Amino acid sequence: MKIGIIGLGLIGGSLGRTIVKRTDDQVYAIDINKKAMLDGKLLCAYHHELNKDNVCEMDVLVFSLYPNALEGALEEYCPLLKDGCLVMDCCGNKRRVVKQMKELSKKYPRLDFISAHPMAGREFSGVNHSTATLFDRASMILVPVKADLKKIAFLKAYSLSIGFGQVVITTAEKHDEIIAFTSQLAHLVSSSYIKSQTALQFMGFSAGSFRDMTRVARLSPEMWAQLTVDNADFLVNEIDSIINSLVEYKNALKNADINQMKSLLADGNERKLLSEKMRRGKLGDDK
Repeated sequence: MKIGIIGLGLIGGSLGRTIVKRTDDQVYAIDINKKAMLDGKLLCAYHHELNKDNVCEMDVLVFSLYPNALEGALEEYCPLLKDGCLVMDCCGNKRRVVKQMKELSKKYPRLDFISAHPMAGREFSGVNHSTATLFDRASMILVPVKADLKKIAFLKAYSLSIGFGQVVITTAEKHDEIIAFTSQLAHLVSSSYIKSQTALQFMGFSAGSFRDMTRVARLSPEMWAQLTVDNADFLVNEIDSIINSLVEYKNALKNADINQMKSLLADGNERKLLSEKMRRGKLGDDK
């Protein structure tokens, strides 16, 4: 099978390295950054350079691009693809790209479209920080747009075969609603937290809590600005929710109400335990 990857960043590079290492499939890649291509070659992120001449040979074409670059790239490459080619993206939001894919599926009915989101990442970006193990035990989210059950089953099985721990099939709306909480809110909270002036005095006073809270404040501002603004409606709701919760803690402190604080902390602890129980039940193990 021939798999094309457009965009050799952290996700595209890691996907390429994983496929090269764990399958016999041929990986073709392209990135506008020539250094990324050179580094990707050295890191075995692809076998061949993707171009307008050989893109017509791809069985699968994966777009691993920032949201604002994705729209134009889909329009550019879809007319060049062969019948039955599976078109995918790895974008962190789904409603906008799925809407475009639906329009493209009418224009190019001979193509299949599935929007994907590999739930893995690091606080570093670029192909130099890619790994062939980034997706191990991670969740792969699939939003079918125009594909039969056989093609969806193929992509699910393929994802599991290269290391993903589970595959979740959902809608664009549900994806964006939940991602606003599980991913995007976490980055904004971390970014807000590190802005305290006290953060500059952390040396000698910090441990795991500080590292955990600040890890995802390190990010690509360009990409995360696009993702958060694009998903503003769901994200604003989550921000309002966390503000309301913080106000409850603040009021308990201002009133020196130890019982209320105990109750709030106990509720948070119970919710964390419940989420872990649900996760273990879903995975079917105790890890």
